[in-house]
Amino acid sequence: MRKYRLLILLFFVAIFLQSCHEDDSHSGIHLSMSDLLSLRDSSLILNEAAIRHSISRFVRADNDSAQADRYARRYYGAGRPLLWVDRLGADQRADTMLAFLDDVAKMGFSEQRFRVKQITKDLQRLRQLDFSDAHPLNTVLARLEYNLTKAYLNYAVGQGFGFMNPRAVLNHFDVKDSDSVHVTYHRLFDIPMKFADESFYERAYGKVRHDSISPFLHDLQPRNPFYHRLLTMLNDDSLDAKDRPKILCNMERCRWRLADQPYEHRKYVLVNIPAYRLWAVDGDSILTMRVGCGTSKTKTPLLSSHIKRLEVNPQWVIPRSIIEKDIVRHVGDYSYFERRHYFVRNRRTGKNVPLENVTWSMLMDKNYLVIQEGGAGNSLGRIIFRFDNNFSVYLHDTSTPGFFSRNERAVSHGCVRVQQPFDLAKFLLGQNDGELIDKIGYSMKADVSVLGSNRRRSYADDEDYVPPLDTLDRSRLISHCEVKPEVPIFLTYFTLFETPDGSLHKYADVYGFDRVIYKNIKSYIQ
Repeated sequence: MRKYRLLILLFFVAIFLQSCHEDDSHSGIHLSMSDLLSLRDSSLILNEAAIRHSISRFVRADNDSAQADRYARRYYGAGRPLLWVDRLGADQRADTMLAFLDDVAKMGFSEQRFRVKQITKDLQRLRQLDFSDAHPLNTVLARLEYNLTKAYLNYAVGQGFGFMNPRAVLNHFDVKDSDSVHVTYHRLFDIPMKFADESFYERAYGKVRHDSISPFLHDLQPRNPFYHRLLTMLNDDSLDAKDRPKILCNMERCRWRLADQPYEHRKYVLVNIPAYRLWAVDGDSILTMRVGCGTSKTKTPLLSSHIKRLEVNPQWVIPRSIIEKDIVRHVGDYSYFERRHYFVRNRRTGKNVPLENVTWSMLMDKNYLVIQEGGAGNSLGRIIFRFDNNFSVYLHDTSTPGFFSRNERAVSHGCVRVQQPFDLAKFLLGQNDGELIDKIGYSMKADVSVLGSNRRRSYADDEDYVPPLDTLDRSRLISHCEVKPEVPIFLTYFTLFETPDGSLHKYADVYGFDRVIYKNIKSYIQ
């Protein structure tokens, strides 16, 4: 095409030079367009039908399975306008895209997956008019068009939202139940986040057409500050190769476009499950403590919410899974229920059922609840911190604190048990209301159980001992209070983690999430 335009230019230059010549014969004037066309190289004729035919062949041969790849195939399959090439070839938009693709190796990804070398070679062929039978013009243009779109969409979606969908992957990670027909899974990820939807792809196409690629892709770069620290680590010459997969997995977590993030708040509570630790942050003030999380069979889910209220001496409504697995087999053993302070309640009537009337079928019926009374010995401990979520998961105290001395603290059915619940309560409420804090402290020590006055207390001489219910100062008792303003809570999973004080720590992949993340981004690495 450029050679063709050059011939036209030379044609008119020749006419001009002849007209300026002293000889009045002006023989150059008699050069005709047919003379020029005879010089035209048929191999340099751009043919859109041929380009689209070649693109169709590339689409059929493309086995890449990422969402962005599927959208690229769909775009050209629908016969929509070409994005990158036109009758003049390819302009600076292709160079802009290549400048971004120069970074994929630094991100830990394969340039081959993004077709970087092929795009570069085809741009050189086009600009040097270096075509041949093996690489004809229209095939080169088609390959350039398709590869640029694939690379562009993969880069934009990956950097903007992540190269994998955590909701789809992590919510199909743990099998809950299965038979020959159906398989159900435990939900493990319930964090509101943005995904690349149809409107995003349409916007992306428009950015190419209007030459707005650079600001668009800049705006899609990961916003989590920790991402850039991990990126620096990944490109450190002293990096141990065995740490590379862990860095890549945690970089991927930083790409997810979550609706809310800890770094957007001054005051928040964060639990990092692999660390088995909680951080309560208020500006430069940091409270940290050990926690216990769900076991590998009853994993603590990843979520974000806001802590709304505290309940002191809460009752525990026992989950159906525990009733059906453990409790139902003890029907008829009244002492089992009494020792654990369990009672059975009819959900419909709100009335308690005498233990002698409780049957196996009753406990298997969802209309009956098994509840543990509040107070000393309750599995939730003396205080619970409630926040909206779809799992009935909360932060709470524990009646068995001995496990906090262990390094591996996967002990719960999904809730998070906290080592210093009273300190956490003071953090959430602030130190301004001393009377409220005093009531919470008193109530957490009080024996409020209806069975309390009948139990022997071996620690009656303890200075922290509070007498049974019938002798308590009821004016100092409190059952609940609201947290105002509500405090953001994040249950996260990072195996490389930057603590709020800026230090970096490495943790074991206790739930195996790193393995599944690496598996899902591996096609971009190899």
